[in-house]
Amino acid sequence: MSTALDGVLSGEIDELRQTGRYKTANELQSPQAPAVEMDGRPTVMLSSNNYLGLADDPRVVAAAKDALDRYGMGTASVRFICGTMTCHRELEAKIAEFLGCEAALTFISCWDANIGLIPTLAGTPEDAIFSDALNHASIIDAIRLSKAQRFVYPHQELDKLAEVLAGATARVKLIVTDGVFSMEGDIAQLPRLKELADQYDAVLVVDESHATGVLGAHGRGTAEHFGVLGEGVIQTSTLGKTLGGACGGYVGGSRLVCDYLIQKSRPHLFSNALPPAVCCGAIAAIEVLMAEPERLVRLRENTAHFRQQIGRLGLKVVEGVTPIVPVIVGETAVAIRAQQALLQRGVFVSGFGYPVVPKGEARLRCQICATHTREQLDQAVAAFREVRDELGLAQ
Repeated sequence: MSTALDGVLSGEIDELRQTGRYKTANELQSPQAPAVEMDGRPTVMLSSNNYLGLADDPRVVAAAKDALDRYGMGTASVRFICGTMTCHRELEAKIAEFLGCEAALTFISCWDANIGLIPTLAGTPEDAIFSDALNHASIIDAIRLSKAQRFVYPHQELDKLAEVLAGATARVKLIVTDGVFSMEGDIAQLPRLKELADQYDAVLVVDESHATGVLGAHGRGTAEHFGVLGEGVIQTSTLGKTLGGACGGYVGGSRLVCDYLIQKSRPHLFSNALPPAVCCGAIAAIEVLMAEPERLVRLRENTAHFRQQIGRLGLKVVEGVTPIVPVIVGETAVAIRAQQALLQRGVFVSGFGYPVVPKGEARLRCQICATHTREQLDQAVAAFREVRDELGLAQ
């Protein structure tokens, strides 16, 4: 029997199909890597967060396999009941060592880390949260879960933020920002943000998901890149991108903050702990990153090469230095057609449109990895050249 809900959902899905905005998932038949088997054919992967190529690194995989033998599949419980294993404590100690902070606390994802942190620290009407307009959806949803006052400032317009901070009265103030913005690839202005946080007695929270293993001399993220690691900065990030590519997230900061989250954070209190295989795989990934800084060098060299080559095609490319390289194509339907055309040429790049990005700014988000070869990157550029001509994508 059809319900009113069925009618609403069917109508909206039909509209997506008719306007060329209906999304489908392509199937991987191989591990995540610079070149994969996708939908039964070899494909250059240019749409993965596997920035350092650790998702299929033999040492990471071996550590995860060993964890299955030592600890089994999972905890079958939340942390505070009987779900904290030795591997959880070891991972949190490793994260704190990597970041150079006092403590860390893991969650099942960085989405949960943000939801577990932000409403817990600033959850009453007497508190205030200040958020960049282009922050990740997990930050937006975390703020929605809080009863705090909410102030959203235009993207990277920190003079506007200063005005709002100057006029706000609150018990606790959180300034929350992405370190690297996932759709633009630009870097938050952390020195100025930290200056404002210090001036107005606020705490700076930085989601480093697209900066961990990418920015900074040791890959510690935007905070290291700008030299603002330390007191007064709380980092959240993911284990599901650079650090192994499976799942998991964390909060890194003071011991006091992490202890408070253990006592009060609802995702921590009511969700199962990370699977042991993820814990041990992530520990191995961090150890590889710390021992092999040359991976960061290769990532930056590959990024510079691709940005230079793609920029010569006359496409509208968002400038920057990060391995997120957005090519703006305008409308969502165009982005989807371009994605399909590139895949036909053996290159996979994800197309994004509204509401993920603003209307009229649909894009192909290219993502570069340290393990891409120059031949693979040049193959991708050649495919872009053909699709540019086929669809008329030049500026």
